[in-house]
Amino acid sequence: MMQQTYNTIGVMSGTSLDGVDLAHIQFSIADNKWNFNLLECETVSYSQEWVNTLKTAVDFSQEQLEKLNKDYTVLLGGIIFNFIQKHKIENLDAVCSHGHTILHQPQNGFTLQIGNLPDIANILNQKVVCDFRVQDVQLGGQGAPLVPIGDRILFSEYDYCLNLGGFSNVSFEENSSRIAFDISPVNTVLNLYANQLGFDYDDKGKISKSGNLHPELFNQLNALDFYHKAFPKSLGFEFVKETILPLIESFEITTEDKMHTFSEHIAYQIGQALKIKQGKLLITGGGAYNHFLLQRIQFHLPEMQIVVPDNKILEFKEAMIFALLGVLKLRNEVNALSSVTGAKYDHSSGVVY
Repeated sequence: MMQQTYNTIGVMSGTSLDGVDLAHIQFSIADNKWNFNLLECETVSYSQEWVNTLKTAVDFSQEQLEKLNKDYTVLLGGIIFNFIQKHKIENLDAVCSHGHTILHQPQNGFTLQIGNLPDIANILNQKVVCDFRVQDVQLGGQGAPLVPIGDRILFSEYDYCLNLGGFSNVSFEENSSRIAFDISPVNTVLNLYANQLGFDYDDKGKISKSGNLHPELFNQLNALDFYHKAFPKSLGFEFVKETILPLIESFEITTEDKMHTFSEHIAYQIGQALKIKQGKLLITGGGAYNHFLLQRIQFHLPEMQIVVPDNKILEFKEAMIFALLGVLKLRNEVNALSSVTGAKYDHSSGVVY
């Protein structure tokens, strides 16, 4: 008899570098339907030193990356250990951790998430399921996005599930297949410009709203090759560093105008990406707090019902879904969809320590 309930912790660190998301979740399955109970949740911020390191690690040598991986595994293990102690969490079936993406080059058959070394299981003295992306890339997939199977299993009442994090990505059903892909950068760009003005992020989108649209920059952003590629497709920080920022910086305009124009670009691309313009759209991720961005998305999708859930789901949905991916791996069930990633076939991804 297969286990029916699972006591788990999901751990996620996103490209926006706002910290490590930890969520304690109890899953249960009955009549092939999964339910979840999202319990204690927390985001542990990175020190400025770690933010700087993770931002620049894309340029590290192999030797530097190996040291970083070890150091980050110790850091992450300590953060998870403290979370377990603080909330007196007992009888865990697994800690399911995404790690932190440093390099993502699926076109070269390569992706690197640090913090997924076997040492993490020893630090925690727990069963750990992690490193979910590598196998998919080895099978010819993008290694991303992986959240859509969780959208299908846990949030099937929505026509679209949109995440606004470091990047935007969407998932939906089409011809009985789950389709998902990255749409554009979001907070990887907006946070960077907010930082230049002395803020951690653009609170409610107020800075972006105060700027003006620069039509030429807007048109050139929308003309970039990535936006005209068919899915499956995914983005990494390399795209921001090598393509987006040089383009934005080629215009001598105020930071507020850059942020306003890029926000409009994000909203426009989301409008373009959703082929059916009606239904229910669930929006999660840190960008869901950006009121200006939500207004612009609604402008480009006037007939769509936009739903922003409670703060716990909004902030910790990804961490929760990585916990579900870990549970599916323990059950040896599919947790990565070839219709989404472009891999040769559906598979059960991840490593168990």
